Amino acid sequence: MSLAPYVPILGLFALAAAFALFSVAVAPFVGPRRYNKAKLDAYECGIEPTPQPVGGGRFPVKFYLTAMLFIVFDIEIIFLYPWAVNFDALGLFGFVEMVLFIVTVFVAFTYVWRRGGLDWD
Repeated sequence: MSLAPYVPILGLFALAAAFALFSVAVAPFVGPRRYNKAKLDAYECGIEPTPQPVGGGRFPVKFYLTAMLFIVFDIEIIFLYPWAVNFDALGLFGFVEMVLFIVTVFVAFTYVWRRGGLDWD
């Protein structure tokens, strides 16, 4: 069992690690050194930082729902790739199973769409 096919991959990893280490080691010497109070403060989008959050510090639930929907539909779409790779080997059974899966995903998508889960208003 030869490891020769893995030599280019190992070389690429070594090159990436060398570049990362070189960048981190050289940055303090070549980077700008003009520090002032504004650069050392926390970035607050031009607004003076206050101890209390401006809007009560609460995010609308819509942000979290959108993120969860993205993750759910993204993971469901990832299941299509192995099916596409082995489409010929799976035959009719694989095709029927994937049609049922896609119908299920489509039903969930239309449900979310009808309930207003994709509206940004």
